[in-house]
Amino acid sequence: MKLSVLMASMAAAVLFTATGAQAADTLAKIAESGKITLAYRESSVPFSYLDGPNKPIGFSVELSNAVVEAVKKKLNKPNLQVALMPVTSQNRIPLITNGTVDLECGSTTNNTARGKDVAFAVNHFYTGTRLLTKKSSKIKDYADLAKKTVASTTGTTNALVMRKYNADKNLGMDIVLGKDHADAFLLVESDRAVAFAMDDILLFGLIANSKNPADYEVVGESLQVEPYACMLPKDDPAFKKLVDDTFINMMKSGEFEKLYTKWFMQPIPPKNMPLNLPMSDQLKENLKAFSDKPAT
Repeated sequence: MKLSVLMASMAAAVLFTATGAQAADTLAKIAESGKITLAYRESSVPFSYLDGPNKPIGFSVELSNAVVEAVKKKLNKPNLQVALMPVTSQNRIPLITNGTVDLECGSTTNNTARGKDVAFAVNHFYTGTRLLTKKSSKIKDYADLAKKTVASTTGTTNALVMRKYNADKNLGMDIVLGKDHADAFLLVESDRAVAFAMDDILLFGLIANSKNPADYEVVGESLQVEPYACMLPKDDPAFKKLVDDTFINMMKSGEFEKLYTKWFMQPIPPKNMPLNLPMSDQLKENLKAFSDKPAT
């Protein structure tokens, strides 16, 4: 009798575990709710940014949309509801880990530290920390920032990189953090900071969409090369495979390259100015390698 009770308890435990695993499965959750929730950034030009109230556009937004179409097909749900949620550098990871957001395609660096909490799809861009300054500031490199106020964005790898560089080189910088990239750029625009340290591509995007683009420039060598990738829940191989397969198919078909040309080489909203940023050697290589390798 006791053995039967024990076996029944074990069976219940196995069933509970299986049910819990199913509940944590992103595709199962989407199928049950009839809804997928996508994160977007408000000022990560040209990846994910606003072109009007609650209207995100950009390279990463189109990658997200491609995943939505793949999910609709996989689940046979052509009328799947798509919910959009704005996120910041600070809250994007918690919103993935707590299940509020299913997919975040913005300007997020794929690194080993973050990989402990979330998963990353195939890398879709490579960039590095550089400096946005006013041309009138005469700042040309990191050494020129000694004893000066420098901006970055809360919750970014760039802020960590700058703090380490500041300590290693003993530059005595005062590093101030904006809540998002637009906020950090405003610190330079209003002369409360002499430079904004961020991924170079985002800096080019901010300049292109600023009031006076000719007033600004991007200077300094890249402190490190970092891959961008879409972020999704950890330990969910079925959803990661769907996302990866979506991007790999785009890379194989040439659709990814067309999308790159659209957002990095051609005029983009809202000012219809091109960034004129050719594809990097690292990204060209990853169109063949399909790597999701993180930065260290």
